[in-house]
Amino acid sequence: MQIVNRLFLRLALVSAVIALPAGAQFKNGSQATELKLPTLSQRSIVTQRIGLSDITLNYCRPLVGGRELFGKTIAYGQVWRAGANENTVISFTDDVSVEGKPLAAGTYGLHMIPTADQWTIIFSKNSTSWGSFSYDEKEDALRVNVKPQAGDFEEALAYTFEDLKPNSTAVTLRWAKVAVPFHVSADVNAIVLQSIKNQLRSVGGFSWAGYDEAALWVLDTGENLDQAMQWEDRSILTSSSPAGLVI
Repeated sequence: MQIVNRLFLRLALVSAVIALPAGAQFKNGSQATELKLPTLSQRSIVTQRIGLSDITLNYCRPLVGGRELFGKTIAYGQVWRAGANENTVISFTDDVSVEGKPLAAGTYGLHMIPTADQWTIIFSKNSTSWGSFSYDEKEDALRVNVKPQAGDFEEALAYTFEDLKPNSTAVTLRWAKVAVPFHVSADVNAIVLQSIKNQLRSVGGFSWAGYDEAALWVLDTGENLDQAMQWEDRSILTSSSPAGLVI
């Protein structure tokens, strides 16, 4: 027992002497710097596809732990990492619109500024920092303002994809009894059309079926009907050629 007590005393002295980054590694609040160890705020990666476009969030999930969060532990009017530990990171495989504003395909650090009745959602070009401690407004790619909502209690912070439609979804932060959605949409028809053209330059373009599927998809959209006709003509030509190929 004496050895255990002496060990805890030494650990306490080391923690007091060495300035460790604030985090959620050990119960006393200190953070491991040399070893990979389990974190109290565990990592989660969630992805939603819209059409052919993927939205991915990579973040750590802090717990409420009986705290009064927004306006207290997380101050109103200050930039917050929107998670725990390293940057919360959001990525888009194609160009999108967030709350109606354009945002290029890419990977962004996700930060938020909460207030009682409005939150600012920030997409930073810097996605590799620790938390929001080195956040720089000059690196913003986009800011949008949204309204927080009341939600069911969530002990662990979570990001969910809600109100899913063929070309949009609401990315929603849920923690404690607060829900903060921001809407992401994509020009699905344009993205898929370009993808089809690229696929037809590869194996998809060596059989009549690829051109036929392309024409049928375009026909379903009711757009680019001239392109659909060209692809259906190519499908018929390919199916009637020797070995089914146009050489």
